Amino acid sequence: MRLGRRCAALAFWHGRYRVVLILLFCAVSVACSAQRGTVRTLQVGPASFRTEIVATPEARQRGLMGRTDLNDGMAMLFVFPDEQPRMFWMKETPTALSLAYIDRRGVIRQILPMQPYSLELVPSRYPAMYGLEVNRGAFERQGVRVGDRMDLTPLQDIVAER
Repeated sequence: MRLGRRCAALAFWHGRYRVVLILLFCAVSVACSAQRGTVRTLQVGPASFRTEIVATPEARQRGLMGRTDLNDGMAMLFVFPDEQPRMFWMKETPTALSLAYIDRRGVIRQILPMQPYSLELVPSRYPAMYGLEVNRGAFERQGVRVGDRMDLTPLQDIVAER
């Protein structure tokens, strides 16, 4: 009789722990998926990039930190609420990147190399409303140059937070 009660108690607690573990797994999954921004395909000059769009201060600050999953067809677009001189850095970012500073009309004003893990600020020479990061050299390999335009149509519903 005593063994039966013990088994019943274990089954009860085991069931409770399973529910807690499932809820914990769901919470972690939601949190991880929330870290990724909206994804759109953007036409940039002659190239097309599958682009993660970040438009909140937190997402812009996090950027590609810790990420190694970027290939030549992928990008991250930083959307700002206004056009002004910008500065980027590579804190905790393990992948060598190229950064395009883009004005409010979608014109690429500068393309700069970014060093992995560098805390050195990389300033824009001109006011920019967007920063587009790709794998180092992806712009050149796909024929994207200063003066090319990024199609802003897929961004019409994106509102950048201050």
